[in-house]
Amino acid sequence: MAFPGRLLGWLRRWRGGDSATGAADGEPGGTERERTGVWGEAIAAQALEADGYRVLGRRVRIGRDEIDLVATSAATRQLVFVEVKTRASDAFGGGRAAVDRRKRHAQCRAAARYLRRMPQTPFRFDVVEVVGRRDDPSPPRVRHFTNAFPMERRYLHASLHRIARPEP
Repeated sequence: MAFPGRLLGWLRRWRGGDSATGAADGEPGGTERERTGVWGEAIAAQALEADGYRVLGRRVRIGRDEIDLVATSAATRQLVFVEVKTRASDAFGGGRAAVDRRKRHAQCRAAARYLRRMPQTPFRFDVVEVVGRRDDPSPPRVRHFTNAFPMERRYLHASLHRIARPEP
């Protein structure tokens, strides 16, 4: 039965456990899918930091939505909302293709709420694709897609948002 498991995860998070997996601090907990997602986000954060980004937050919850990584780009001085997609292989399409309309809508909604605290901040949406396995000794392949999609018009407000222009 799924309900007791969900209840137990909520209780662990409420008592100060890991918000990502629902496990108490130090416990490996969570499903295989959740552990793979956390691994992919860590790899993506390392790759972004190596490219000169500063990661401000991981798995940032805003209302019912979650932003995988929030970072700043030193080169462009923009706030970057990053969606990380982790795949074992490209057999069924890449991670960028998995960011569908529903996921873009949720990202835009979360970003609009996040930006309420930071008016007039230039921003963009990026997608980082991590292809590999946690248990594989070879390093994963990381692809970074900048300006992967625009902010939905319904969340734009001229006095609050400055939209980043695509890089040349």
